[in-house]
Amino acid sequence: MAYGDIPFVYGLMQEPPAPGLTGGAGFSFDPNALIESGILEVQGEPLALTGRGVLVGFVDTGIRYELDVFRQSDGSTRIAAIWDQEADRTYTEEEINNALQSDSPRSIVPVTDELGHGTAMASVAAGSRVEGGRSYIGAAPDSRLLVVKLRQAPQNVRQYYLVADDAVCYSETDIEQGLQFLDEQAERLGLPLVICLGLGTNLASHTGTSTLERAINSIAVKIGRAVVICSGNEGNKQHHFSGCFNRNVFQNEIGQLRRDVEIRVSEGVQGFTLNVWGTQPYQFQFSLRSPGGETVRDIRLNMEGTTTYRFIYEKTTLYLDAERVETGSGAQLLFLRFVAPSPGIWTLIVTEEEQANYALFHAWLPIAEFVTAPVTFLEPSPYVTLTDPSAAWEALGVSTYDDLNNSFSPESGRGYTRDSRVKPDLAAPGVNVSTVLGKRSGSSISAAITAGGVAQFLQWAVTEQNLPWINSINVKNYFVRGAVRDLDIVYPSREWGYGRLSVSGVFERMAEL
Repeated sequence: MAYGDIPFVYGLMQEPPAPGLTGGAGFSFDPNALIESGILEVQGEPLALTGRGVLVGFVDTGIRYELDVFRQSDGSTRIAAIWDQEADRTYTEEEINNALQSDSPRSIVPVTDELGHGTAMASVAAGSRVEGGRSYIGAAPDSRLLVVKLRQAPQNVRQYYLVADDAVCYSETDIEQGLQFLDEQAERLGLPLVICLGLGTNLASHTGTSTLERAINSIAVKIGRAVVICSGNEGNKQHHFSGCFNRNVFQNEIGQLRRDVEIRVSEGVQGFTLNVWGTQPYQFQFSLRSPGGETVRDIRLNMEGTTTYRFIYEKTTLYLDAERVETGSGAQLLFLRFVAPSPGIWTLIVTEEEQANYALFHAWLPIAEFVTAPVTFLEPSPYVTLTDPSAAWEALGVSTYDDLNNSFSPESGRGYTRDSRVKPDLAAPGVNVSTVLGKRSGSSISAAITAGGVAQFLQWAVTEQNLPWINSINVKNYFVRGAVRDLDIVYPSREWGYGRLSVSGVFERMAEL
């Protein structure tokens, strides 16, 4: 197997709950994130936008469908369908309602969300009014839900990408099938659909050209469709390196332009991947030095398949794939897999064949959830740290800020894309936001609250026939225009995109025209 033959794997983009911020007894709902996003304002008159006639879809860990936040006031479900990929079974609205009338719902519809990630997102985007909204309310409380519970990635795929045994990860292929299911269900029901994705990876090209991102774009351009994607939580994880040559600084003893990419590998790392992308039209050469000083010289880029290297004094095995022109992006790619890497400093030595000043390359390590112990760059860059698929061209990419003080979250992925397109498009609350499971943080939460706001907008645009031909591209531009922008920040920004989410601001800008 070689790079490109195996679908990428994606992880969950939610930070672990902080102590004392979980749900249960004493949980207090805080609507501030909805207030700061202009969502509660447009829920009220005269617009009264609550997501009526709109579907909100999730491809994630599933949903705890029994909870009050996913029911109508009469106790019936607001979920139109659940596809459980693990059981390969689809549950209809009628079946879910039958289950809810039972004393043991899961004996009839045996699907749930063990991890809670999808449930938390769905409650933020589309939670019902509980006790008239005093106990809980989501951004689009009258919308209907579509849910795909993803199956875990197959073992051979996990092994190829050296994913930690206890990590939660999903295959690109299964995510694509989940997206197709959501789109088909929306067609069947004849309703507009906003899709929310809270998943991310560092494996793709960060240019929006992966197979999954192309699938996202194909749905996003349809009438009555919108896609919202989180930017990931990799901003401060030290997993991105940006290398730019400078003839005055990075010249070696024989006059070549050279950059050393140093990687610190902790004790207990079972394996990790490294992907290096060279910017066109430049041609790069690579060597690798182990912590013990052994060197793999002159790594060739014209070989086919995977090359294996075994070190004499290290127990490490290195698998290498290289492409001069990677299929999706057209960029030069070096993909390395380290099995049983020795702890210490590994050094990738990069030289540029044409001696071009300012030739640029990027390197990424796996997302934090995929490794058994820390693996970091010694000289990381906090920029171009958004995770794929948030680089998808036609989707709305969302970073994270803290609505308590309007500060940017250090964990949030930052732009731009590797090919210098503006992403994220905007920032939304994602720090200690109230969910039905307690307060949660992470860019998946930011995407969820944005998706709820988009559902409100689709109600006005499509359901109420004000802009019936709208799609995700149009939605993105309306939300960019309505974003809140501070005078001391230059936009577009690598952190904030074009500003902070404001659904009320979208309508205020339209009213000014």
